[in-house]
Amino acid sequence: MILCVVGPTGVGKTKMSIELAKKYNAIIINCDATQVYKELNIGSAKATEEEKEGIPHYLLDFKELNEDYTIYDYQKDVRNILDNNKDKNIIFVGGTGLYLKAALYDYRFTEEENNVNKYDNLSNEELYQLVKKKNPNTEIHQNNRQRLIRFLNKKEIVLVPPKSLYKHLIIGLTTSRDNLYQIINNRVDTMFKNGLLEEVENLYKKDKTSKPLQNAICYKELYRYFNKEISLDEAIELIKKNTRHYAKRQYTFFNNQLDVNWFNVNYSDFNKTIREVEQFIEENYNDKSR
Repeated sequence: MILCVVGPTGVGKTKMSIELAKKYNAIIINCDATQVYKELNIGSAKATEEEKEGIPHYLLDFKELNEDYTIYDYQKDVRNILDNNKDKNIIFVGGTGLYLKAALYDYRFTEEENNVNKYDNLSNEELYQLVKKKNPNTEIHQNNRQRLIRFLNKKEIVLVPPKSLYKHLIIGLTTSRDNLYQIINNRVDTMFKNGLLEEVENLYKKDKTSKPLQNAICYKELYRYFNKEISLDEAIELIKKNTRHYAKRQYTFFNNQLDVNWFNVNYSDFNKTIREVEQFIEENYNDKSR
């Protein structure tokens, strides 16, 4: 059985995935583009060892910050895990919808086109706008010219309608917009109490400036603070704002690209939501799984 727990940032995906993994004796596969990297812990809301409760987690906290890890790399790695664990129940958890789609659907990559000089006359801004048209949720930094060109040269083919390669059921956790925004704001405040500023400062002092640090929310804003471009208060407000905008983009992708079964989270009694999800899985896995 393959279950997927998705939803906007901060909604409660990690807790739900752990509870489902315990019930179904499952392993968990990370589906968050930032959480694949080591050293990005507090800012990426990575599950702690205590939160994991001894459940095996894959593709989590395993890449160095200077390593380039693409969707294609994720697809190869995750399918190896699926092939090697056919006898186990598996739970995907995370907010990077494109990772999940590349893992479970017939999302194909071909060799890069032999047009390395095709974009030589374009500025970084023009390249970035072309990339945004191809993938509105791109995390490639505007100043990373080499990756922008490489992305534009790469052919990516999605079959329409997309063909699911693995039977799976997608569970989406949601809440009202006002409540989600409050959760996001509170979570950012909690991150700072838990040492986010110190985590990013340590990376900054090591002169680490790789792609994840240039693009990941929490890290890119605090790097601007350490560069004395903005104040700490401005950085905090920017983190909250960018996280809210990211949540909007996540909803757009999940609703338009994936067959998600949504559940409104009961934050006063999360166990009630867990029971509702478990009941839904028991009643619908074979009928609604793709």
